[in-house]
Amino acid sequence: MTAYADRSWTSRDGLKLHFRDYPGRDDRPPVLCLPGLTRNARDFAHVADRLAGEWRVLCVELRGRGESAYAKDSATYNPAQYADDLAELFRQEEIERAVFFGTSLGGLLTMITAMTAPQVIAGVLLNDVGPEIDPAGLERISDYVGQGRSFPTWMHAARALEESQTVAFPHYAIAEWLEMAKRCMAVGSNGRIHFDYDMKIAEPFAEPQGVSRVDLWPAITAIKDKPVLLLRGELSDVLAPAVHRRMAGMLPDADAVTVPGVGHAPMLDEPEAIAAIDRLLARVT
Repeated sequence: MTAYADRSWTSRDGLKLHFRDYPGRDDRPPVLCLPGLTRNARDFAHVADRLAGEWRVLCVELRGRGESAYAKDSATYNPAQYADDLAELFRQEEIERAVFFGTSLGGLLTMITAMTAPQVIAGVLLNDVGPEIDPAGLERISDYVGQGRSFPTWMHAARALEESQTVAFPHYAIAEWLEMAKRCMAVGSNGRIHFDYDMKIAEPFAEPQGVSRVDLWPAITAIKDKPVLLLRGELSDVLAPAVHRRMAGMLPDADAVTVPGVGHAPMLDEPEAIAAIDRLLARVT
C-alpha cells in the first residue's frame, strides 16, 4: 500500500472535509478521484496505489462520507453543494487543473464542473454515468441508501452486500464481498459495523432537486477537446447502452469502453479498466 497523507479542506459553510493525498510528479496535473453516492476515498485505494509516484492522486470524501464532517442541514447533500465544495478544494490547494475520475455521483460532479469551469479539467474518466440516468438504477439505489443497517461481524456485512449487490458483481466470491464491506463500512462506537456515511444523505436523494432538472448533455460538448474515457459496466442499470453510445458519438476522440461481467459501477481494477486508464493518462498533457 502506497503511503498517503490524510488532509482536509474547509467548505464555504465551515465543514472540515477529508481527502487522501498520494504523492506524485509536480509537472503533471493531479488525478482527482470522486466517489459514488454512498462511497468514500477507500474505493480508489487500488487506483492510487498503482498511479502514485507518477501521478499525484487526491481521493476525496464528499461531505457526510468517511472522515468528512456531516452537514447540519441535510439539504446541503446535493450536487450543486458538492461541486462548490470541490471548487473550494481547488482554491485552497491552488490546483489549476486536474484529471477527473468520476464514478457515478462523482461523474455527475465532473459534468457539472465541465459546464461551470471547464478550464480546470485536464482529462475525464466518467465511470458508469452519463447525462441521463436509467430509472431502474435510480430505483435500486433508492431502495438501499439511508437504511442505517448495522452488522455484528464483517462476514454478516459482506453477506448483506452480496444480497443487495450481486446484480452488479455476479462473479464475486466472499473474499471480494469482504473487501467491499471494508471499503464502504466502518466499526461504530458500539462495536457494530455500519455504512460509513450520514444516513441523511438519503433525504435530498428521495426528493431529487437541482441536477435532476439540469440538462447535462452540454457537459459532453464541453469536454470534446479533452482526453476522455467513457467507461460502462456491461450489466449496468444506471448507464444505458444507448446513452453510452450517444456520448461516444458526440466525442469521436473519446475512448468508449465496456467492462464485461460487472454492473454499476466498475471498480477500476478490472483489466479492461486499467488498460483504458493508462491510455487516458497517456493523452493528458
